[in-house]
Amino acid sequence: MAVVAPTLTLERRLLREHALVIACDEVGRGALAGPVAVGAVAADAAFSRRRIPQGLRDSKLIVEPRRADVAERARAWVPAHAVGWATAAEVDDVGIMRALGVAAVRAIQDLGRQGVDVQDALVILDGNYDYISPVAAIGRGVQPIIKADRDCASASAASVIAKVARDDHMGELDGAAPVYGWCRNKGYASAEHRAAIEHHGLSAHHRASWAIAAAPTLF
Repeated sequence: MAVVAPTLTLERRLLREHALVIACDEVGRGALAGPVAVGAVAADAAFSRRRIPQGLRDSKLIVEPRRADVAERARAWVPAHAVGWATAAEVDDVGIMRALGVAAVRAIQDLGRQGVDVQDALVILDGNYDYISPVAAIGRGVQPIIKADRDCASASAASVIAKVARDDHMGELDGAAPVYGWCRNKGYASAEHRAAIEHHGLSAHHRASWAIAAAPTLF
């Protein structure tokens, strides 16, 4: 099956109506441990005429050894980028969808601190559900787009930037709790990870409500 290469077609169309587009995508939604992260990148008319970096894809379509290099090119390509986070404890406290919204708002606020006029931006969000607006009103509104991370180059950039940032973070957490194998499974529910939970219990970085369901024999 041929891999779909993202384009800037949608961004160019939207930028005829809006001064700025911010593309967002999440990573870590289904993990048992670690934070969720939302990448955000700013796209303006000048950006929309730039050549898309070689190898840019939805992060799930990029083999792991190449992701860091693609993310570096993506960061250099976009006018501004940020990653927002919501902790495992926040996921447990408010639920995954609210936590995604919190992380996205934090990423967009970070763009604002970098000088991006977020109040004049339209946000495009990978997926079919707007989890941002229930947390905060952002700019010109939020437009969910199914497969944006595959089809829209700005969302692909947000995806790979966030993915590499979260994977690096899980590698750092692995150093403090190596029994869970987070440097390999990134906090997801691999057999290795579930077995470690059963043997060692939960860490402070686990989403307790999720991990209990994954390893119920402990509880």
